[in-house]
Amino acid sequence: MRHSERWMKFFTVLLAFLLLVGWTTDAARAQDQPPQPPPQQQASPPPSYPPDQLDKLVSRVALYPDPLLAQVLAAATFPDQIADAAKWADEHHYLRGDELANAITEDHLPWDPSVQALLPFPNVLDTMASDLDWTQQLGNAFLAQKQDVMDAVQRMRQKAKDYGYLRSNSQIVVSGGPYITIDPVDPAFLYVPAYDPFIVFGPPRPGFFVGGAIGWGFGIGLGIGFRPWGWGYTRFDWGGHGVIIAGAPWGRTWYNRGVYAHSYGPGVRRWDPGRRAEGHALVRRDEGERRAAREGRARPEERHRR
Repeated sequence: MRHSERWMKFFTVLLAFLLLVGWTTDAARAQDQPPQPPPQQQASPPPSYPPDQLDKLVSRVALYPDPLLAQVLAAATFPDQIADAAKWADEHHYLRGDELANAITEDHLPWDPSVQALLPFPNVLDTMASDLDWTQQLGNAFLAQKQDVMDAVQRMRQKAKDYGYLRSNSQIVVSGGPYITIDPVDPAFLYVPAYDPFIVFGPPRPGFFVGGAIGWGFGIGLGIGFRPWGWGYTRFDWGGHGVIIAGAPWGRTWYNRGVYAHSYGPGVRRWDPGRRAEGHALVRRDEGERRAAREGRARPEERHRR
């Protein structure tokens, strides 16, 4: 082999080696970086809602007990998952307590844990699924303007309290301030209020009985089996504008929404859609059960059995 050919072969091998080293370094560096959100998420600017629009957005849920409200706001940031979750909750409404908690785990559900946390509340998910435009706006506002959303909730609660609609009873404890909190009397049993925002956030008409404007008769038991999804460890830090879900600060924002994964309890995960399982009877609620939830009345006696 001639001298020039040997040098040419040497430089070819050296170039291939340098390219291999560079590719390996880039691959290792990429593995060290967190996954990036899709380009459209990186490019899209955050929305901006004025106070009056935020008041309207939160009015449907502002009087929910604090733990339920926090879970609703978190779940609203995944609006594309709400309709399917509402359907699952409706079809499995006959399951209660640990039996329901086990079903959520056994069915390998593909939704974010914040959405899974609302499965014991089919009427709440039904409300969110019936107006997905509102749900998406509520979630976007929570991602982009969390402090402003919390301030809006406080404004609406103050109105309902000043007009005499919001007050402590056998189901909830309403604080006196400086921030209005709504806590369940029994942390393991949450009542879902039913009310008309056009009534409870405005002055009552003469002779109107304010005590009947909010229905608190529909409750859901949440035992130890639901702890991994944050029930019992979820609250607001109203003064610090913080939201604590499952014992940890909720840190999902408009800018990290493509990569943020909140910390939940053991066994809670979002499964790949291909791993979806179903091992339970599918029984939809009848109209009497739906109406009771919408009107805040006690759950009617269950007529469905597997």
